[in-house]
Amino acid sequence: MVTAVADSTGVSGSTVGATNAIKAQEDRFLKLLVAQMKNQDPLNPLDNAQVTSQMAQLSTVTGIEKLNATLAAFTKSQSFDAVGMIGHYVVVPGSALALSGGVGTAGVELPADADSVKVSIYDEDKKLVRQLDLGAQEAGPLMFAWDGRNDAGTALADGVFSFAVTATAEGKSVSPVGLTVGLVKSVLMDASGAALSVQDVGEVDLGDIRQVL
Repeated sequence: MVTAVADSTGVSGSTVGATNAIKAQEDRFLKLLVAQMKNQDPLNPLDNAQVTSQMAQLSTVTGIEKLNATLAAFTKSQSFDAVGMIGHYVVVPGSALALSGGVGTAGVELPADADSVKVSIYDEDKKLVRQLDLGAQEAGPLMFAWDGRNDAGTALADGVFSFAVTATAEGKSVSPVGLTVGLVKSVLMDASGAALSVQDVGEVDLGDIRQVL
């Protein structure tokens, strides 16, 4: 993948080019069809079914070309929109918890109401340093803050920690999704579209973004 670069031509240039190509293809087909009809054998004229079949083929090809052009334009538009996120913080699925200035912020997404939600925070050596009890929570996204202290009350140095969330409802386990907050560093592009490079998280698809801060 490569980093996206702004294109001054915008999406409209690509769309116009694709439209012109489709129009030229239609013109060539119609000229060939007219020539074929002019030069047909009067004793063995073209069958209506043949003409209809050829027109249907043109319609199918033209439809596919237009669909491809539309998808290409949409993908490019997505890429330009994504560039605007550079320098902003986003909330995405993940387990990283960055501690900065003695404050760490992350979240959890619950698929259903939970009677109990607990967060376990680990240092870079995977050692448990703190457990947070968030109590009962409703379904949906929930953000939480950590004061940077371990279970003994000692303030820890800034850095990147990790966390895991457990939740239960009526004694049964609920499957929560951890949400991490990260800074968008750049936009990545390939044939499938755009993605974000998020600090301490890695590559993130646009569809995974829960919130832009």
